[in-house]
Amino acid sequence: MSGGGTVLVLESDVTDEQQATEAVERPVPELGRLDTLVNNAGVMLLGPVLGAPLSEWQRMVELNLLGLLYCAHAALPHLLGAAENGPRQVADMVNISSVAGRVPRQGSGVYNLTKHGVGAFSESLRQEVATRHVRVSLIEPGATSTELAGHNRAEVLETMRARFAGIERMQADDIADAITYVVTRRSHVAVNEMLIRPTEQQ
Repeated sequence: MSGGGTVLVLESDVTDEQQATEAVERPVPELGRLDTLVNNAGVMLLGPVLGAPLSEWQRMVELNLLGLLYCAHAALPHLLGAAENGPRQVADMVNISSVAGRVPRQGSGVYNLTKHGVGAFSESLRQEVATRHVRVSLIEPGATSTELAGHNRAEVLETMRARFAGIERMQADDIADAITYVVTRRSHVAVNEMLIRPTEQQ
């Protein structure tokens, strides 16, 4: 990332409020401040609503929504402090959503629900803290080659493979590149929302 900043990847169970808070706050004493939070944890468990395992819905709500909220809640005071006193005079919260946060599809109802929720929360928070120089950005990736799809039941996975057959999916570094673009804009420029899809994805 340009600007010579330190990037820490923190792996904790963010569905646990205490672990999420500790993960966010742990590096602050060592590094002096928190300039950027990227909320990237999530799970995508697809399939019809009828007969769906409730445990899958609970897992998505706990991780995609509550986990993000716990991290955002813990980070916000630090981001406000960095924006006010840090050398950049701006701080960033980047929430990773999905194209599913814009386009509901059959077979992804609860996943759609969680990702629409991420978008609504991000925009509301953006309005709340914009004048205090904390930029809240939403990135909505389309089909990307990650382990995300592999968490699905076998019959759902087969449907997904057929749907995206022949499409060159994006890679994790494509999304990282988008995040880098967002957080390295000059302090007076905020990228509120970015929808990014593979070229061939309809």
